[in-house]
Amino acid sequence: MNNQQPNQTFWSGFKIRFRRFWRRFQLTRWLIVIFLTIVFVMSAYLTFMAKTANVGDLKAALENPTQIYDRRNKKAGTLYSQKGTYVPLTNISTNVQQAVISTEDRNFYHEHGFSVKGIGRAFFLYAKNKVLRQNYISGGGSTLTQQLVKNAYLTQEQTFTRKFKELFLSVEVENVYSKKDILSMYLNNAYFGNGVWGVQDAAKRYFGKSAANLTVPEAAVLAGMLTSPSAYNPVDHPQASRARRNVVLGLMAETGAITQAQAKQYQATAITTNDSYSYKNSYKYPYFFDAVINEAVNKYGLTESEIMNKGYKIYTTLDQANQTQMQMLFKNPSYFPANASDGTKVQAASIAIDPTTGGVEAVVGGRGKHVFRGYNRANQMRRQPGSTIKPLAVYTPALENGYYYDSELTDKKKSYGTNDYTPHNYGNQYSGQVPMYEALAQSKNAPAVWLLNKIGVDKGYDSVKKFGLPVTKSDKNLALALGGLKTGVSPQQLAQAYTAFANEGTMTSAHYIRKIVDASGNVVVDNTQTEAKKTKVMSSKTAKQMTSMMMGVFNYGTGTSAKPYGYTIAGKTGSTEADGDSDATRDKWIVGYTPDIVVTTWEGFDSTSSKHHLENVSGTGEGPLYKAEMESILPNTKGTAFNTKDASTIANAKSSGSSSSGDIWDSVQKGINNAGKQFNNAADTVKSWWNKAKSIVE
Repeated sequence: MNNQQPNQTFWSGFKIRFRRFWRRFQLTRWLIVIFLTIVFVMSAYLTFMAKTANVGDLKAALENPTQIYDRRNKKAGTLYSQKGTYVPLTNISTNVQQAVISTEDRNFYHEHGFSVKGIGRAFFLYAKNKVLRQNYISGGGSTLTQQLVKNAYLTQEQTFTRKFKELFLSVEVENVYSKKDILSMYLNNAYFGNGVWGVQDAAKRYFGKSAANLTVPEAAVLAGMLTSPSAYNPVDHPQASRARRNVVLGLMAETGAITQAQAKQYQATAITTNDSYSYKNSYKYPYFFDAVINEAVNKYGLTESEIMNKGYKIYTTLDQANQTQMQMLFKNPSYFPANASDGTKVQAASIAIDPTTGGVEAVVGGRGKHVFRGYNRANQMRRQPGSTIKPLAVYTPALENGYYYDSELTDKKKSYGTNDYTPHNYGNQYSGQVPMYEALAQSKNAPAVWLLNKIGVDKGYDSVKKFGLPVTKSDKNLALALGGLKTGVSPQQLAQAYTAFANEGTMTSAHYIRKIVDASGNVVVDNTQTEAKKTKVMSSKTAKQMTSMMMGVFNYGTGTSAKPYGYTIAGKTGSTEADGDSDATRDKWIVGYTPDIVVTTWEGFDSTSSKHHLENVSGTGEGPLYKAEMESILPNTKGTAFNTKDASTIANAKSSGSSSSGDIWDSVQKGINNAGKQFNNAADTVKSWWNKAKSIVE
């Protein structure tokens, strides 16, 4: 009996039915239609991508570095970029041109941006790698135009998708530019190792001459480096470089650029290097420029590569004089405490903001060596603000809810709540009663907590949120009065909050960029016609009273060592304890302002420990530093005067019965303040009677 016959009958029947089914529904045609549709859609997408890639801007973008302009539209420097000194093709030796074309793309002048043979080779290698389960292309298929496109527009990712994008962009580049333009852009944008971009700087770095004067062997060395700049550079790997050079010379002989005899003659010569390259660092204001890049990336959706390499003109809020002075002060160790025993530096950060516009005029994010787009303490750090939060969390909402600059506050050691929260004044000194302006100027903790308890933690919490500080529900407690925040704040956030006091109650949003223009002159970002985001935080009357109280901080309070000579400023100091030790300080803060500028400075260690902390709140460092900062910045401002006087002066004049005709608030508010205080006193009396009666009934 034959067991194979039923199986053969089944399969032969299945094949017949399948062929009928295939012919009936014309599946061959449908597969062709689907395939062509996919090809059409992909081609349409890639064509659209190529047409909208602003290929016409490519040459201008490669020729020019990204320029930074200050608030007066003057050049302030350029950003780091993958660019060298751009020179026209007429200033690049024909030896270099022939060496590169012979090595990288000998059909350069006879193709339209792509090579059919190269693409076929890429397909073969792609299929091979798929079989071997390697999801990348092993090489091949790239013309000079494709290499230019890859460096200018795409990532170095070796995938087939990227190859398709590269192909379509290359065709578009060939449609827009001549072969000479393409070769010039390629040579000026190529990488030659050791941080050197472009053939002109490479010629200076390795042979001490201009690209126009390179000999055939020297040109062959540079052309040989293009496949692997680190492996074939003549300084670090002379033997490998010579071997690669000789290969290039052989290829030049094959293409007829030189004769075989010349190739042998050149191959026998030694490589002599000479370095006359000098890098001109135009990244003059590193922390400010870092902040500009971060804002362009995070706020306006540009990539770092685009910003660095597309030849933008970025107009900023920078004041070069203020920035230069701030950087110089940070380099002077006499303004800072001594290093820790293990050599760790005390760190610091400062920022200056125009309160009217919110424009950052100067910023320094740390001491020591700068790291490109590294840690910027001025706007990335989050630390406890200490007593600098008192005006925001306590005194502003108190004034907005019926208290006055000279309201008497209880200054006693008291415990609050079920957890017996007990704030302490510095040195455990208490006066029983203290006027509000003096409590603020002397940064007393007990009256601040007492007052927050009186007005209600909710009001203080809501006030801090209005000032834009990052508080959470876990911060809704009496420790808020002393800056006990879970997240903490940055100097930039604190300076932004204080713009409300300097700007008659309206807070302006801190920013660095005014306008961005691309290499072809198209405006990408424009903030010049729109005002910065503004938030009304308090009434102008409250802002005026707060300013009068905060003048006392620098006139007779905790900030006297930081007061700039010959100037009147207002603001607040703050500090936080390290590990519960009153003599060990974690953070020191000073924020001060005039109607023209707000400056915030922080000082401390990045990581606080028993060996890394500031010795005490009155130690060497921040006061003199802040004084020097203000004395260098204020002469560059308009010099706008405050429209009020120090609260202690107003209070003393009121108690002596005299008045100042120059201060409207001093004369008009007098009767209102007295009436308000009498009302508050009457309310407190009624409240105390009610509590006594309630206790008797109970």
